[in-house]
Amino acid sequence: GFFFAKPMRENKYVTMMDPFQIKYGNVLSSLLIFPALIADVLWVARTLVSLGGTMSVILDLPYVYSICISSVVAIIYTLLGGLYSVAYTDVIQLILIFLSLWICVPFMMTNPNSMDITLTAFNETFQAPWVGKLELRDAGKWIDDFMVLALGGLAYQAFYQRILSASSYTQAQVTCFASSAFCLVLGIPSVLVGAVAASTDWNLTSYGSPTPYERGQAGSILPIALQYLTPSYVSIIGIGAVAAAVMSSMDSALLSSASMFSSNIYKNIIRNQASDREMQWVIRTSVVVCGLAGTALTFLDNSVLVFWLVGVDMSYTIMFPQLVCVLFFKVGVDEWVSNGYGASVGYVLALVLRILSGEPLINLPPVIHFPGFRKDAEGVMTQFFPFRTTIMLTSLCSILITSCVTSVIFNKGLLSERRDVFQIKRSQAKVTALTKLKKEESKKDYVKAKEAVVNKQLLDTSC
Repeated sequence: GFFFAKPMRENKYVTMMDPFQIKYGNVLSSLLIFPALIADVLWVARTLVSLGGTMSVILDLPYVYSICISSVVAIIYTLLGGLYSVAYTDVIQLILIFLSLWICVPFMMTNPNSMDITLTAFNETFQAPWVGKLELRDAGKWIDDFMVLALGGLAYQAFYQRILSASSYTQAQVTCFASSAFCLVLGIPSVLVGAVAASTDWNLTSYGSPTPYERGQAGSILPIALQYLTPSYVSIIGIGAVAAAVMSSMDSALLSSASMFSSNIYKNIIRNQASDREMQWVIRTSVVVCGLAGTALTFLDNSVLVFWLVGVDMSYTIMFPQLVCVLFFKVGVDEWVSNGYGASVGYVLALVLRILSGEPLINLPPVIHFPGFRKDAEGVMTQFFPFRTTIMLTSLCSILITSCVTSVIFNKGLLSERRDVFQIKRSQAKVTALTKLKKEESKKDYVKAKEAVVNKQLLDTSC
């Protein structure tokens, strides 16, 4: 809200990729769009997995049917309503999530087979204490996870979709601040559900022994707790909360990917003269394709955590440093530091380093062993060094350094302009001209708005 909303709105961008396309041109920006599109498809997959797992446990529906039904519903109402469907249904769905979860929690906490969660927080009863321990040697991993979760979402188009559609910069900021507080409130029921599950004697329930954690079903603890620790009518309400959350997230991801493809690829690269009607069909086709791609991924893995972490990881390590450089690093008032050479080096470097660092969630073995590389509590070889943040900072520094060096080389005439593949001078002149033009348009809009207010006051004769 403080940092990213202002430059995006001041320059009147339509999508997150607009500053890249203006600064670097169509070819390089097309390559940068792919990580953002993949992250949106993974977003669709993880939301569908969460609903499919819940419905299959509580309603005893086949997993495939649950996934397909929710996918079709989300795609259809996103097609019919567009941004309006996302905006209005999100309000309703957020209210449903809030009310439904808080209705379900008291039933779980008062279940006779569950102990008081304050007694099991630090004492081992049926399972290990649900409050874990933060050891100093694990601090690097915790810091890395925190940074990924805090900053990874800033490189998602869905975030800027809300900012750019707000009526004013102030409203965009207020939306960011309000959502951050609301996220904390929505996180409380999830913590309580996990605490109750860890405080339950599952032998006394129809679920039986061993515990969900020992069966490897910790990721499905919400539907399991709803099924076995609440009355049937309450579990149905819980499904409503999950379904609302899924639909709210999925329509955002669908519209996000569709807007980037239609605006930054189809309109700006493939067909500059595309009509409004043609663009509508492109957006609808993009929504369907993205939805089907995300649905297909759900059959490869049924873990929400896998899709979530891989998507936000890619956004944090590859896209976030690119976005920071293109928005904030300037030499003068209208002269940006980054250029196509720096962006290319940073992109390739981040991608290669991230692949070589490995990822146990997708069984990708690490080639680079950072300090602290060892087995975790479950016996999986894990990087405990904040390697994602290291990759992000390495990419950011490489973008800036390479950009500065290449700018000096071509601006000082050390190499001929014919060898300048990214045409640094031309692109900088273009960006400067567009920036000045947008500032002039903003001033004109302000003057018109001020005149309208004055005229309204003159015409208003009421007391």
